[in-house]
Amino acid sequence: MRTVGIYVFDDMEVLDFAGPFEVFAVTGELSGWTLFKVLTIGETARVVRAVNGLRVLADFGIADHPPVDVLVVPGGAGSKTEMHKENVLAWVRDVTARCELTFSVCSGACILGAAGLLDGLEATTHHEVLPKLREVAPRAIIREDLRFTDNGRICTSEGISAGIDLSLYLVERLCGKTVADRTRVYMEYGDWRERR
Repeated sequence: MRTVGIYVFDDMEVLDFAGPFEVFAVTGELSGWTLFKVLTIGETARVVRAVNGLRVLADFGIADHPPVDVLVVPGGAGSKTEMHKENVLAWVRDVTARCELTFSVCSGACILGAAGLLDGLEATTHHEVLPKLREVAPRAIIREDLRFTDNGRICTSEGISAGIDLSLYLVERLCGKTVADRTRVYMEYGDWRERR
């Protein structure tokens, strides 16, 4: 079983974290919890307030969480603060060095860029955040034409709903098409009727 850790912080975009949470949790549930379990990690284990006021309790803090195999870094207005926290950037670098896969959604790419993880890699983000990503990650290859990028161990997606697309793609990459299609059908997402 793979453990998916989703970093949560104040003013994150709700669907940026909730979309990947749903995809990996549904895949886990449909497999009898043999493929994925999902947990949330905050700077500390506390309640964070997402954009528009949704409160989320982080299961763990960055200093005390169990090992993760997949790290998800969402975006949102709060990423402007998170990308300047050296303890958070050091943690992202450390976890990325030890886990199988790290991916960002939306402006979460700026956190990865500020951590120096996008140098020489293809990256994308929300269309309104592209100029900031170019500034933060000047050595990244910015792709405005892709819904998401796959660099092997580090992936990025465009904004908000694109995190669902990247998550489903990664489920297929890690677990196969049959598993990903089962998740799509259960979620009634995209072309799910064609995958039954």
